[in-house]
Amino acid sequence: MPEQQERNRIVPPAIGAGARGRTLSFYGKLLDLIVIALIFVMLLTLLGALVGLAYDFAVAVSTLHEAAAVQGLTHIHGLVEDLGQGLVIDVLSTFVLIELFRTFTDYLEFHRIRLRVLAEVGIVFVLREMFIGLYAHRMDSTELLAIAALLAVLVAARIAAVQFPPRRNET
Repeated sequence: MPEQQERNRIVPPAIGAGARGRTLSFYGKLLDLIVIALIFVMLLTLLGALVGLAYDFAVAVSTLHEAAAVQGLTHIHGLVEDLGQGLVIDVLSTFVLIELFRTFTDYLEFHRIRLRVLAEVGIVFVLREMFIGLYAHRMDSTELLAIAALLAVLVAARIAAVQFPPRRNET
């Protein structure tokens, strides 16, 4: 009798079998190609950001050298602050691009976006905005508290993602 039940049991088809399997396989390959294209675009963007950062730094040094020769060292404090602010924004933006690039490569490797990596991208972006606002002296206490609360939530999400990783499907 158990043998009869075993033969009558419906066995689901393998994932690779039939039209459904071919469709899922095609979808996976297409998605991988799209992500690879996005990684290539992100890599070019990151290289462009680094070239732009190097160019901005060279312009800043040249501008400071010319200002020091013309005005003397006592009058260039405001110029240094303006040039420094632009360089700080460029560096922080490059860090955000690096984290986004890591998110795409992580997706290509694991075929999912992990909460830990996404929280890290959010943390870097929020810190960038906070640093820019503080450096430019344009952030009031209410806005600073709101950004700090958002940062705390993102850090808590990252900690939770590390402490409670998703379970593997055991089928």
